[in-house]
Amino acid sequence: MSGFEDTLRGRSVFLTGHTGFTGSWLTSWLTALDCDVHGYALAPEMERSLFDLLGGASRYASSTLRDLNDHQALKAAMAEAKPSVVIHLAAQPLVRRSYRDPLETFASNVTGTASLLEAARNTDGVEAVVCITTDKVYANREWVYPYREVDTLGGKDPYSASKAAAEIVTASYQQTMAALGNGVKIATARGGNIIGGGDWSEDRLIPDFYRAAMAGEKLVIRSPDAIRPWQHVLSACHGYLAIAHDLLSAEGKFEKAWNIGPGDGAALTVREVLNLLAETSTAPEVVYEESHLPEAQTLKLDISKAVSGLAFMPPWNTEEAIRRTGEWYGSYADDPSEAAAMTDLQISDYRDALSETTR
Repeated sequence: MSGFEDTLRGRSVFLTGHTGFTGSWLTSWLTALDCDVHGYALAPEMERSLFDLLGGASRYASSTLRDLNDHQALKAAMAEAKPSVVIHLAAQPLVRRSYRDPLETFASNVTGTASLLEAARNTDGVEAVVCITTDKVYANREWVYPYREVDTLGGKDPYSASKAAAEIVTASYQQTMAALGNGVKIATARGGNIIGGGDWSEDRLIPDFYRAAMAGEKLVIRSPDAIRPWQHVLSACHGYLAIAHDLLSAEGKFEKAWNIGPGDGAALTVREVLNLLAETSTAPEVVYEESHLPEAQTLKLDISKAVSGLAFMPPWNTEEAIRRTGEWYGSYADDPSEAAAMTDLQISDYRDALSETTR
């Protein structure tokens, strides 16, 4: 752990999507490393957001609430921040919303990524860019085998297609465009399904579970047998920081795409996750309805490349990730004002567990 943390400690980091769920957790970890975090994102859409619960803009060296496709504003914010590292999280991240608004999804995830990379390659001092995509970038064959970084990209729904397209845009900058600018090193992280406290997004399993439980309402589930590689948000953040370390440390050749997923290789069904949540939380009544939107049923990730190349091995297995998620929401239900303290405690616990596994 000390290797990647020491590499990043005290740096200026430009973080897109800082107002979102993962961005809020990642900011807490980066500030624990005395990094100056400069955020760039749209304002939170949800009435209840982790960004606001953790202190809002007060935690940032700067916080710009603008669209990625406002390229002049993005360039100005990045130039002002003078970052050495850029981590690109900002996206339209929801599959079902992508069906309702595909143009927004493609504009955010494809053109927005190009806008970010163009700004990064033309900003003095930027050394490394980590672009976060998703495990859904692969052409889904509905097979039982975990996808590897060399497998074919694709995507049937607009969200998956937009993220696969973002990978192609990023590859162009990796292979040719960066050299025409400042020579910045660029990599992508293809993350598995992220869970953890403070996610209030629409049409996502964990937020829907706790919204229904807190409101005393029924939980509607449409794909109970869908299989996903569930991981705690801190495992994802761990992977992103390890990739940034790799880029900053690399001389010459570096790896360009990494799968980031659960270390135990588990890929559970939605039904199995619900059963584990019910062991740690008061469960709402579940109602099963047929889904009329096509979505991948089986999705697994092979993270062996990250294990060998990044020494990436999350210390929390999938069951622990689910237990920690329940712990966070239980604390929030008892006292919302304790959200920041619980977030910091779980980050400390994760880092301690990581230290134990690397001794």
